[in-house]
Amino acid sequence: MTCWRMIAVTAVACGVGWPGGAKAQTALDSAVQRASDAWMQHHTKDLVEGSDTVRLRIPGVAASAAVRPGQATRLLDEYLGVAEELSVELLGIRHVADDHAYAELGRRYQVRGTAEVREETVFLGFRRLGGRWALREVRIAP
Repeated sequence: MTCWRMIAVTAVACGVGWPGGAKAQTALDSAVQRASDAWMQHHTKDLVEGSDTVRLRIPGVAASAAVRPGQATRLLDEYLGVAEELSVELLGIRHVADDHAYAELGRRYQVRGTAEVREETVFLGFRRLGGRWALREVRIAP
């Protein structure tokens, strides 16, 4: 782990520079961990639970679209269905407002039926709704 990444991870863990202090950070950390676990296990219903809408920017979806949780679950199931997750690693969390944050995940997966291993970055946007952090966006970058 590079020195800068270690400093960033430590700052995130300690809630340094985060509006709302350590308590808000702890709640966000928990939401990000639940989302990461849900992604790893392909539990898309758990991923979008508590969301009112989710904006998807994933391969196979023609344009960025904000959809209801049920439709987001179906589209994410379709996207993840061809893959076997090898690892999902939290690369960072960025707080952009008191009620808005992004998590960056590094994803390694294997396409089912092949030996091909692929990597991509998954950005998860979160918004605080009713006192809890809920998923609002999923964006995939190669």
